[in-house]
Amino acid sequence: MLQIEDLQVSYGGIRALKGVSLEVGAKEIVTLLGSNGAGKSTTVRVISGLVIAQAGNIRFEGKNIKNLPPHKIQRHGLVHIPEGRKVFANLTIKENLLMGAYYTRAKSELSRLFDRVYDTFPILSSRSQQLAGTLSGGEQQMLAIGRALMSKPRLLIMDEPSLGLAPMVVADVFRIVEKIRDEGVTIFLIEQNANAALRIANYAFLLENGVISLEGPGYELLTNPKVKQAYLGGVSE
Repeated sequence: MLQIEDLQVSYGGIRALKGVSLEVGAKEIVTLLGSNGAGKSTTVRVISGLVIAQAGNIRFEGKNIKNLPPHKIQRHGLVHIPEGRKVFANLTIKENLLMGAYYTRAKSELSRLFDRVYDTFPILSSRSQQLAGTLSGGEQQMLAIGRALMSKPRLLIMDEPSLGLAPMVVADVFRIVEKIRDEGVTIFLIEQNANAALRIANYAFLLENGVISLEGPGYELLTNPKVKQAYLGGVSE
């Protein structure tokens, strides 16, 4: 569904990505792991058009989307939930969701999209007129996911969805990620929480210093000694 080939990005004289190649299969959860500074967020920001790539190719459902403007990439069905959620704090929950449905004009379709989000996140329905800035971190993450679903994504990029959340809330977020995948949306998950991400991932890539150093099914990386030592605290099952 998404193919990235030899992606290279530099900031000034610093090479952030040194030839990243990976593939995201349709209706799967694929996770990209790595420490701070490895290049994870740069990778997804290039995919979604927020950062210009100096070299390489990005194809989504067979179409070349490399260096397209972000709004055109979104209209292709590739939607990015940024790190830190980035909800509109001074708008209500309902108004935030409407921002996600910016290109949707048919009232009947808009109603269906609201029903889908409210079915996934009932708390958003009961508090639809509450300002987003007054929500807890977990509730804001639900809103960010809901806003993205209003865009009718076929592939959803989620950048550090567990960041700053309590463990119990993190578990809820990952259950929701699985539910969205089961409904037919492909998920490209960027995470530092390797343990949680690998437990739900169909496939995983490890990014180190701007290059992919390891890849395989999620369960294989979960038991890989290198991954255990570096990202799972050396814990064995």
